[in-house]
Amino acid sequence: MLDPHSSATVATENHSTSGVSSGAGAEALERGLGNRHLQLIAIGGAIGTGLFMGSGKTISLAGPSVMLVYLVIGFMLFFVMRALGELLLSNLGYKSFRDVTADLLGPAAGFVTGWTYWFCWIVTGIADVVVIVGYVQYWWPSVPLWIPSLATIVLLLSLNLVAVRLFGEMEFWFAIIKITAIVLLVLVGLGLVGSHFVAPNGAEAAVSNLWNDGGFFPNGLGGFLAGFQIAIFAFVGIELVGTAAAETKDPTTTLPRAINSIPVRILLFYVGALAVIMMVTPWREVSPEVSPFVQMFGLAGLPAAAGIVNFVVLTSAASSANSGIYSTSRMIFGLAQDGAAPRRWGVLSSHKVPARALIFSVSCLVPAIGLVYMGGSVINAFTTITTVASVMFIVVWSLIMFSYLAYRRERPALHRDSAFKMPGGVVMSWVVLAFFAAMLVVLMLEPDTRQAVLFTPVWFALLGIAWWARRRRAVVSAGSAGSAGSAGSAGSAGSAGSAD
Repeated sequence: MLDPHSSATVATENHSTSGVSSGAGAEALERGLGNRHLQLIAIGGAIGTGLFMGSGKTISLAGPSVMLVYLVIGFMLFFVMRALGELLLSNLGYKSFRDVTADLLGPAAGFVTGWTYWFCWIVTGIADVVVIVGYVQYWWPSVPLWIPSLATIVLLLSLNLVAVRLFGEMEFWFAIIKITAIVLLVLVGLGLVGSHFVAPNGAEAAVSNLWNDGGFFPNGLGGFLAGFQIAIFAFVGIELVGTAAAETKDPTTTLPRAINSIPVRILLFYVGALAVIMMVTPWREVSPEVSPFVQMFGLAGLPAAAGIVNFVVLTSAASSANSGIYSTSRMIFGLAQDGAAPRRWGVLSSHKVPARALIFSVSCLVPAIGLVYMGGSVINAFTTITTVASVMFIVVWSLIMFSYLAYRRERPALHRDSAFKMPGGVVMSWVVLAFFAAMLVVLMLEPDTRQAVLFTPVWFALLGIAWWARRRRAVVSAGSAGSAGSAGSAGSAGSAGSAD
């Protein structure tokens, strides 16, 4: 059990030396998120579009071994979250994990983390808008594609401009819908298995479907590794609680509770749901082009239920886009306050919301409207976009782990006094980093993901140029200020001499 008083004391002591501030006065983010908001934001972050939309492709690639794929990824990311939790609670002045990296790895790392995380969610938001269009077409195939795209962008911007509490309420109910749908899917699926249900295509629902068609690894090691390509995207957003920390009431209690519930969520929402899907629908009959959640009910002859599940996965995509808009605006807000982005984006509205940062970030989702007209299937566009996002998130997660290693090396007293220590410590940090390196190699194996991986160095090259330009401007400004100061001093001395 955490001691809020001791944690706050440690945070205050460290705050005085780290140089990290949480903002003050009119430009301080409001702590409007309560415990139920953070818990459901954490759950919603763990149940993303990648699970509902992308799991069909992972099943087609890996077969039943896809369950192990999700377990491995979830296991590794749990340690990332435990490291992040210890870091955030070591200094309650941290607004997000961007402040953590800036403090422990230097301002350049904070610059890269903030802008890369912003780009992560912009790319993810574009993917979500593309997916929402696909879900809308399930009901209205003749609707022009730009209408649901634009409607989604405008609606989410409007709602996020009101107040952070409204964002929390939206995510709370989005998460409730997702949780209810998955629990019902598991229960219905188990009922179909228990009654030996036979689908119209002659496939019988049975537990043996998990191994009676090629075994647990039907496509061998290659298929198993290929499953990681889309599956890793299903976990993006798991770190969202770290972005919301500055707007959460009593983080010393709510943050550990949210993080420690991750393993249970992974077992139920990922492994449990996918196992039931493959029991009812043999894995070879799961289409990579559509959501297996919708397909399962369709094959079972329950079209009305399939329509309901389509609504659920649509809200899941909307939830992910909503989280992206929230995250990007807070990152831009923090960057602007530190001078790493235009100052005008570091201003809060009367509702304590970074409205200008919100509008800028949402405007970057507009390319999604054009992307849906570029031809090809929704899943092909989804694969390309999500691979770029996955690489970016791997970089951000890796920077969190490097920050933890720096924290352990430079501030051993804070670690010793921490009430929420990361299990495994330094050893597990290196294990997780090795896993991330392996994932980058895996993403290079298939042509459709290799192209996206090769694009990502362009982003980091642009960041390097931006950082160099920023530093150059700072040096020039400092030089100009120094020259002006010297001239002023000389002028004053001359005037004084004349007076004498």
